[in-house]
Amino acid sequence: MLELPFNHTSPATFVLMGIPGLEVTHLWLLAPLGTMYVVTLVGNSLILTVIWVDPALHEPMYYFLCILAIVDIVMATSVVPKMLNIFWSGDGIIGFAACFTQMYIVHAATAVETGLLLAMAFDRYVAICRPLHYQTILTQRTMIGIGVAIILRAATFMTPLSWMVSHLPFCGSLMVPHSYCEHMAVAKLGCADHMPSNLYSLIGSSIIVGIDVIFIATSYSLILQAVFRLSCRDAQLKALSTCGSHVGVMALYYLPGMVSIYVAWFGQDLVPLPVQVLLADFYLVIPPTLNPLIYGLRTKQIRGRGWSMLESCLPGQTH
Repeated sequence: MLELPFNHTSPATFVLMGIPGLEVTHLWLLAPLGTMYVVTLVGNSLILTVIWVDPALHEPMYYFLCILAIVDIVMATSVVPKMLNIFWSGDGIIGFAACFTQMYIVHAATAVETGLLLAMAFDRYVAICRPLHYQTILTQRTMIGIGVAIILRAATFMTPLSWMVSHLPFCGSLMVPHSYCEHMAVAKLGCADHMPSNLYSLIGSSIIVGIDVIFIATSYSLILQAVFRLSCRDAQLKALSTCGSHVGVMALYYLPGMVSIYVAWFGQDLVPLPVQVLLADFYLVIPPTLNPLIYGLRTKQIRGRGWSMLESCLPGQTH
């Protein structure tokens, strides 16, 4: 477990500023942010419940989807309630330990999510390109191994980063120009050189995302080749529809995330600070909101079972 230093150079609290320069919009952001959070909780919980109760969905693809839903809930819950409190009351005070715990959860969850997207791309590759070997390749042991590897990779990346930032001396301003404890925003408040942690984050994120994107692109290029060799047009459309929803989720995840990281590094003088903060906020809120909608609406089995469960819960329905 990450040990946080508490001494005369470690403040008791930080103060999150929300969106600096756009304080007048804080109240206006409450409704859309609160709505997205409710959709995140309800949508992902529904997906978890549907997959849990339906034995027909106990397959590798849906297990990965369950883990993705859990990660989305954890990531959103680690930041959104505090954001809502800041936007409503202006109370941005957050304890030292709570700040670095939030930082660890947010960045570790993003590392886990990119690993899950790669695992889901691999699952689709095996299902479409090696259908006869699907059960022998994606065994329960393989699934557990993939899950453990994804978690270990995220922890291995995040632990040194959190250690470096949390051990900086903080003797100046405690005002974090952000809506959550984003590591670069916190590191810049340190009285010592924060460049090593920033470089570690940039290089580590680029390597992880770069490797995952290369393998995901390779998987889907092979999938497309296999799909276009199919003689049945209905089978082609079904495969393309399934893959299209996955590619949409990945675009929603990778594009805002990488834009946010590189803008914070190379576009500080070109992109206003409020825009940088909004990009980082949207990156954490929008994908967890849209993931269950895309997968729930685009996956026939989940959609049908989900509607049945919702209808059974409505008043006046006969059971």
